[in-house]
Amino acid sequence: MQQVEDLNKHSSVENCKTKIIELELCTVDSNSSRSIEVESDRNKSDFKPKIVCGKSGHFASVEYKLETDEVTSAKDGKVWICKKYGNCEPLYIYTPSANVALLRHILQEKKINYIINDYSKDESCRNHKAIYYFQLGDLKPSQREFLVKQVKYGVKVISLIEEFERKLGYTEVGLLNSDYYIDDKSFSVLRRKHHTIPKRIVDLVLVMTLMPVAIPVGLLTALFIKIESPGKVLFKQKRAGLYNKEFEVIKFRSMRQDAESSGAKWASKNDNRVTKVGRFIRKMRIDELPQLINVLKGEMSMVGPRPEREVFIKELEKQIPYYRFRHAVKPGVTGYAQVQYPYGASLEDAVWKHKYDMYYIKHQSLWMDFKILAKTVTTVLFGKGV
Repeated sequence: MQQVEDLNKHSSVENCKTKIIELELCTVDSNSSRSIEVESDRNKSDFKPKIVCGKSGHFASVEYKLETDEVTSAKDGKVWICKKYGNCEPLYIYTPSANVALLRHILQEKKINYIINDYSKDESCRNHKAIYYFQLGDLKPSQREFLVKQVKYGVKVISLIEEFERKLGYTEVGLLNSDYYIDDKSFSVLRRKHHTIPKRIVDLVLVMTLMPVAIPVGLLTALFIKIESPGKVLFKQKRAGLYNKEFEVIKFRSMRQDAESSGAKWASKNDNRVTKVGRFIRKMRIDELPQLINVLKGEMSMVGPRPEREVFIKELEKQIPYYRFRHAVKPGVTGYAQVQYPYGASLEDAVWKHKYDMYYIKHQSLWMDFKILAKTVTTVLFGKGV
């Protein structure tokens, strides 16, 4: 599957190759009609995305509206079909009609064939091992009953978000909604209190293990920083931690003392504010060593979403779905997003890292933490930086 680009890039109207053809056939209710929409190649801008913010200014939702006359005048019970991407079998998806534009947009970006809301009597979906739903709670009772009947025939009824997570290894943020976070199954890991104790023990053991190496390396780093440029060796900055509680993250200074004299700025890959020593210690992750103190104090964990500054969070949460949910766990010295996604400091990069952070929060385990730590070590040894 082709990876979908970030939500902000979707805010420009995409040129989708679409032509809509309406055909009539019977529905479950013999007194009504159902129309099928089949897509073929033709340049047509039929998606109009719009980011909606709540009263407090944070991200509320993204709306995708279909602009073509055929869609805006469509009756309830429309079936949407796309089979133009190679020989791959279409996904059978069931969702409230209000979500169809959003799903079609994401599925077309990923080049996935689909059949959306086919409730016809031909029972064709029973020939497939699985069908998928999105926002099941908003379906009509008769539509939910249709899905229950499929289960009776041995068809697996699976959440579309979970299927994407399984295949892609990240959470598709364009599909996030309040139901996803409230659902007991989705984030039950956050309710398992016994998970936090072993994680804390592992954090302390790792800190104690790293200290014999971290202390001499830290002393040499401090010396080189002092020789190259004036200013403090350690750099402290307020970051948002668990449940949005701020704390002071500690790092070795890698930039000039006056790096933010004109205000807060995103750090870029080839930032000219970074010193020569700073560039090296960033590449080797040595600048993060003082954060072992934050781990000892219980403000951070060894693995988790990277802590961000409040000034950037306020801007990011206006455009990235549920951005503050990343603070449902302790921030980490390293994380799943850091080992899966290359270094970046733009809105697009923030969106992609949010996808991986959401996946980590939902699927976190000690085994996953160990794999992330192992990949971090490999990354550092080969000097790739994260």
